[in-house]
Amino acid sequence: MSGRDLFCQPRRIRRGAALTLVFASVLVAGAATGSFPEADRGDRKSSSDASRAAAAPAADDRHADVAEAAQEAMADGKSPMEAAERAVSRSGDRWGAVYSRGEYEEFEEALDGEYTGVGLWARRERDGRIEVTKVSSRSPAAAAGIRKGDRLRSVDGEKVDGQPVTDVVSLLRGDATDAAAGTAVRLGLQRGTHAWTQTVRRARLSTDSVTVRELAGGITVIKIGSFTKGVGDQVRDAVREAPAGGGIVLDLRGNSGGLVTEAVTTASAFLDGGLVATYDVEGEQQALHAVAGGDTDRPLVALVDGGTMSAAELLTGALQDRGRAVVVGSRTFGKGSVQMPSRLPDGAVAELTVGHYRTPSGRGVDGRGITPDLEADEGALGQAETVLGGLGD
Repeated sequence: MSGRDLFCQPRRIRRGAALTLVFASVLVAGAATGSFPEADRGDRKSSSDASRAAAAPAADDRHADVAEAAQEAMADGKSPMEAAERAVSRSGDRWGAVYSRGEYEEFEEALDGEYTGVGLWARRERDGRIEVTKVSSRSPAAAAGIRKGDRLRSVDGEKVDGQPVTDVVSLLRGDATDAAAGTAVRLGLQRGTHAWTQTVRRARLSTDSVTVRELAGGITVIKIGSFTKGVGDQVRDAVREAPAGGGIVLDLRGNSGGLVTEAVTTASAFLDGGLVATYDVEGEQQALHAVAGGDTDRPLVALVDGGTMSAAELLTGALQDRGRAVVVGSRTFGKGSVQMPSRLPDGAVAELTVGHYRTPSGRGVDGRGITPDLEADEGALGQAETVLGGLGD
């Protein structure tokens, strides 16, 4: 497992892979490859009263059952959140989840494209060691000289060997004390045989969800890590600034989701209007459409893998069904369900599945994923370049 200190990750994988497609339009963290990049967890804040009213009674009843379980536990002096989690588990809802008030607030923060942390990714090795796998540029961790491959031994004196990465992430963020930017955290580190302790201060950092680079031949690679606020406009700008006549690789590998509205805006960068996806909420059908005026001429390849989830799958399916992109890589994760959020008595938030979305041709994604047009694992980017060469010809 791996993770970054952007989020306090949920205790269960399914809690980190929920999609709030409707109303709150959110989604999040990756379970597909056993990795947990905190940048990809969703905000469930903005469900309006009108949109909540659109939910059928069946959804209301199920939410009421969970709320009742939480209320009874609270009255008995027990944990309402644990009671709610048990109720969701009994419901058999694969993607149903319960989030604490703090986790929910982190969703809101992260989808604005910012977070509080030290800026490092980590994973747990088979022997239980926690290893740094990436350090964000211009972060406290980078300024402290922490490198990829360093071993993280402790956080504020607490040994982390053998701990779930989700718990290590929580320690790095200081969730137990609601640590703010500027607070200090003491890290025990090791590089080879050299062990040392380093104190860094948490900071407000950008998720850097979109990165753009140019390859030989005028090919532009647009990598989207997650669909945070503003990503769609960033992609549109990158397309406009790409070399004239050059192809584009839209790299969605490892993208575990984000704001569905941003995925639709991204689709609009490559489509001239039209259907992006349909979805249902308790049987009521709705549709998502692209805005007219996108670039429909440049050759386009979408790169995907088993870590491509939810909103990223919605985008991939639209580009594939509309004949706008050749999809290269491996089958995507298969998360295409819709969750409705509701507030519990203690301030926690429960989400239960109320529907599913489909691609423009009517394909269901949940449990199936998107099958690429060209299977590729190692050297997928090279395959994408080859395909673009053919499309250009």
